[in-house]
Amino acid sequence: MRKKLNCWEFNNCGREKGGLLVKELGECPVPTEMKYDGQNDGKGAGRACWQLPDSNCLLKKSNTVKSCLDCQFYKRVQFEEKMNKSRIRKLIIKSDLVEA
Repeated sequence: MRKKLNCWEFNNCGREKGGLLVKELGECPVPTEMKYDGQNDGKGAGRACWQLPDSNCLLKKSNTVKSCLDCQFYKRVQFEEKMNKSRIRKLIIKSDLVEA
């Protein structure tokens, strides 16, 4: 399976701490938002950026949930996490069969 990326890595926005566009566009709050740290295996809110109303994502057409639901990064995270849960379920079923 490919590496799980955070939104700033996937979108290459340059607004993470030390990023190339921080001086021009400001630092994004997503990498430092610890409330969502670890969710979907992300750093800060890096794999839950759609949960931050003030993420100021440059790709958002508007500050709406619909805008995030149309985002390719959001769709990728949802797919990866669904695949993860599917693998875990298969492992549990296999281990139950072995023990039976």
